[in-house]
Amino acid sequence: MPFDSLAKFRVIDFSSNIAGPYATKLFADAGADVIKVETASGDPLRRWSSTGGDLAGRDSALFRFLNASKRSVDDAPTTVDELIASADLVVEDQVESFGFDRAGLCARHPQLVILSISPFGLTGPLAERASTEFTIQAEAGSLAIRGLPGAEPYQAGARTTEWMGGTFAGVAALGALRRARRTGLGEHIDFSLQEVMALASTTYLDLMWGLLGRPPVTGSVQNVETPSIHRTRDGFVGFNTNTQQQIQDFLVMIERADLMATGEFNQVPDRMARLEEWEGIVNAWTATRDTAEIVELASALRVPVAPVANGKTVLEHEHLVARGIYTEDPSGGFLRPRPPYRVDGEELPPARPAPRLHEHSGKIDARMPKRSDAQAVDDLPLRGVRVLDVSNWWAGPSASHFLGCLGAEVIHVESTRKPDGARMIGGMFAGQHEKWWECSTFFLSANTNKQDLALNLNEPRGREIFGALVGEADILLENYSPRVMDGFGFSRGEVAELNPSCIYARMPAFGLDGPWRDHVGFAQTMEQLAGLAWLTGHQEDQPRIQRGPCDPLAGVHAAFAILAALERRSDTGRGAFLECAMIEGALNVAAEQVIEFTAYGNLMERQGNQTAEAAPQGLFRTLEEEGATAPSWMALSIETVAHWDALLDLLGDSRLSRGWKGADLPRRKADEKALVGLLADLFAERDRESLVEQLQQAGVPAAVPADPRCLSSHPQFMHRGTYEELVHSVVGQQKFIGMPFRFAGVERWLREPAPLLGEHNELILKDLGRSSEEIDELAASGVIGNLPDGL
Repeated sequence: MPFDSLAKFRVIDFSSNIAGPYATKLFADAGADVIKVETASGDPLRRWSSTGGDLAGRDSALFRFLNASKRSVDDAPTTVDELIASADLVVEDQVESFGFDRAGLCARHPQLVILSISPFGLTGPLAERASTEFTIQAEAGSLAIRGLPGAEPYQAGARTTEWMGGTFAGVAALGALRRARRTGLGEHIDFSLQEVMALASTTYLDLMWGLLGRPPVTGSVQNVETPSIHRTRDGFVGFNTNTQQQIQDFLVMIERADLMATGEFNQVPDRMARLEEWEGIVNAWTATRDTAEIVELASALRVPVAPVANGKTVLEHEHLVARGIYTEDPSGGFLRPRPPYRVDGEELPPARPAPRLHEHSGKIDARMPKRSDAQAVDDLPLRGVRVLDVSNWWAGPSASHFLGCLGAEVIHVESTRKPDGARMIGGMFAGQHEKWWECSTFFLSANTNKQDLALNLNEPRGREIFGALVGEADILLENYSPRVMDGFGFSRGEVAELNPSCIYARMPAFGLDGPWRDHVGFAQTMEQLAGLAWLTGHQEDQPRIQRGPCDPLAGVHAAFAILAALERRSDTGRGAFLECAMIEGALNVAAEQVIEFTAYGNLMERQGNQTAEAAPQGLFRTLEEEGATAPSWMALSIETVAHWDALLDLLGDSRLSRGWKGADLPRRKADEKALVGLLADLFAERDRESLVEQLQQAGVPAAVPADPRCLSSHPQFMHRGTYEELVHSVVGQQKFIGMPFRFAGVERWLREPAPLLGEHNELILKDLGRSSEEIDELAASGVIGNLPDGL
């Protein structure tokens, strides 16, 4: 049976480019009726190729990928009014282009869900600020964190902000639709791209600074992971060493076991302090070997590893070929990744070709949306849904965290024998807190609104208790290697026998089949293999990882699949088996590389802080204050002729005005090197803060790169309540980042701090009917506990 669980929803899409269309693509893939409303000129993406590919009179390949299975109509006022009246969801990022106001829309259609995507959100001091993806990354704290110490920081390539924004926005909208169906209560979702990047690409540094007592912020915060990406004899290979075991196995692999004894490179600060020496050791080994040889050796030692792929080589990877990830677009002419999840072992139905401009004007059937007759109750979308969360690190917990914020009851299951790996990051606080495993910024941030059960599944009684929990769960979520849950006796078939209506979501790194089925993978691995690293870093340098986005991306893609499966269960009573491979979420947000290569034969390359969408763009040094401990960078990005001419008028420099006044993007791009040089001279003696303020008043996208150590005091985030305070029994009162959007009807997303290890053992087991005596005996025998083994 085709998975078309969202066929009951009509989505009216007023958005363009990537973020909004990717959000509605998720809906279209799951069967929703998505109608794209376009002005006379149409979505600009119809005419865009990042590599300058010859479109040959057709809509661009990227547009066709993002808008497959949708319909297109014109923006005549009567058409728009009729469509909105027939809709369940409206998605917009530019209401001014279509002549309606958000407040009026909400007032006229109180049962409608409206998703408004904007750079900084609809309120706050930055709400009206001119921006591009580059300046959004700067204001989010993402830009400042990335780069070699002392060198120019660099952006996360591949327009990651927009793709990530679309993913998070799609899940927020689907959650609101679920509530609207149940209660008759519509919603206005105020979605911020800045908040997405702050959440997904600053590695919770603001919370880290809070745990340290918020010392003075001095010096640059930027750094790189190492070992990470290294040159081989035939390309680049990428590693990831999150644990002490992995770094020790890595030392064995590069034939430097002697360094294990000294311990001099065991810790990240040690490797960073002697970076040149350390990377010389690693590069001397990798440069004399082929990538495939290194991948085989590292895999045998369980060190996360991947070749660093691009838009061409990713198509040749054995695992991706075996799993049939790439198929021809239904319109023909290029390859596209399939949707990033399977349902009941089957792929989603094939997409239909993207529509021609206004192809369906006058052809949309009348429709009355199904509205609930229930009295509207201000409630969270997933209230009453129970999630059994057996995931760890960041990707799986991101999925259950999203569900928990939307109101689900989440029970996080780990064990004292092998606690959630994210807890171990708290080891840096071992000298400050006795219970250091409760001090991990990742665990504390991705596990709010959850209970914790420390249950040993290696014990028969532990598995029996877990089976009882499965029998009562609406959702079972896990992200271990495929063999783990099967080994415990909780395969797809076994879970279905315990609870036929359960939605079982599995999030293996590389999927449940294929030659890499049992390989270890983290976010860094996905960025390396998917091609996101290929497009990140300076041109004269090597590829660099983006530092984290693939974990929450995997989690939020899985959350969308889970919510879609819940919709089907609401209609049919059927449970579902979901396979949400981490790599496939990454491949979808990196799709443009494969699309450009297969459509036009052009290989996308990293551009440092430049981009095809704007010129000139980059970081510029400004006047440094006396005693400054870090360079005074300013982010500037010029997309339009209006931006450019406003900049020239402000600067008043005849060298620029005479030769380039009114220059369009292709001309500015051709002359970008010269323009950057002239601007660098002009900015070098200017005060950064006053210059940025003047540029913004003139409508020019510019920003002071925010320091990720103090994002909770960023004026925009303070206005919007992005960071919410909670009191944790070990780390005290701290500020935690919430969801990157506001619901009009929800005051805050974070209700309870992350749980202590085994904090809710007794509560959960008594709910299962276990007596106090039995619970005490389970604790005495090590089936449950609240302290990590081996302390």
